[in-house]
Amino acid sequence: MTINGDDKPGLTASLTEILAKHEAFILDIGQADIHRNLSLGIMFRTICGSSGELLKDLLFKANELDIRLRFTTISDEQYSNWVSQQGKNRYIITVLGKVLTAKQIASVSRIISNQGLNIDNIVRLTGRIPLESAENTRMSCVELSVRGTPNNEKVLHESFLKLSADLNFDISFQEESMYRRMRRLICFDMDSTLIQTEVIDELAERAGVGSKVKAITESAMHGEIDFEESFKKRIQLLKGLDESILKEVAENLPMTEGIGRLMAVLKKVGFKTAILSGGFTYFGNYLKDKYNFDYMYANELEIKDGKLTGNYIGDIVDGKRKAELLKLIAQVEKIDIRQTVAVGDGANDLMMLGLAGLGIAFNAKPKVKQNARQSLSSVGIDGILYFLGYKDSMLDSKLFGNHS
Repeated sequence: MTINGDDKPGLTASLTEILAKHEAFILDIGQADIHRNLSLGIMFRTICGSSGELLKDLLFKANELDIRLRFTTISDEQYSNWVSQQGKNRYIITVLGKVLTAKQIASVSRIISNQGLNIDNIVRLTGRIPLESAENTRMSCVELSVRGTPNNEKVLHESFLKLSADLNFDISFQEESMYRRMRRLICFDMDSTLIQTEVIDELAERAGVGSKVKAITESAMHGEIDFEESFKKRIQLLKGLDESILKEVAENLPMTEGIGRLMAVLKKVGFKTAILSGGFTYFGNYLKDKYNFDYMYANELEIKDGKLTGNYIGDIVDGKRKAELLKLIAQVEKIDIRQTVAVGDGANDLMMLGLAGLGIAFNAKPKVKQNARQSLSSVGIDGILYFLGYKDSMLDSKLFGNHS
């Protein structure tokens, strides 16, 4: 039975009470309310010989409630085929951008169809947009639940990647599982992820070696040279820089859009948070204190007599070390690795992005986007909340007023 009409209190109760009166057995039920228009579906089985009176009572009630009913007889074979479909793989596709257009939704839907997948459900994660402020909205997001097995997951990923670049929005494709909505640990790269700069470039500018260091940084982030080698070369160029410059740079770091909102929500819902950075502990600790991170690992610059020596203390935090630290923190917190999230932008983040249950390339270089399972580029870093499955309506509106 499918029911359509204006939604009103007590409608579902009235119809299911009639089913109960006739001792019908409900096999499935689903309901959606779209712009106050109800769409309700109930699959039920009747006692032999009782269907005539049952359908009559339902039709009388429908007339009274001013709604439309449509009945379809389902054979045992059709029901068995429907049940067999429930064991198929399920995936969640998150579509996110500053605005979402019909062209974007149509293009995503066509790729889904071409891959042999079927859309079961679509929900909006971001709040409704007032017409007078539609042009100023920060982001818009819908989540699609799909069922089936992709014909070619590599082609699917490539198609989504190309489409997101062409139409300037983001698409996340995740397997639905109990872990997807039970994430408990999130680890971030720092430079060009939590902050909108590479700190070593800022220090190099003050030291008068900006162009030299920047060239090495770019090469390393694109995966063209080994991170450890590039790290040593760059800090050697900083030899003699005054320690007071570190404080000046830290206090003027350009924070990534949405970081305040993201961290407030993550802490509110109980996430453990970590900074795993190939940058420097001085700046990592500044962010740790500012946003209340639980863990921070980075490289420590050697300072003598108030000056940088051009050397470092301890082991270098490179890509391999980041992945090790992600695994270690998860073990310490007794969190399954499938419940972890990693976020980064550079080639040295790929190992931890691949290890985490959800790896997100944020504002990443092309090579990183191509190799990461998820990417986010069209909105602020708080767009991660929607990849995690949160809806605006789930969270404290006061938190969502903070867009810093």
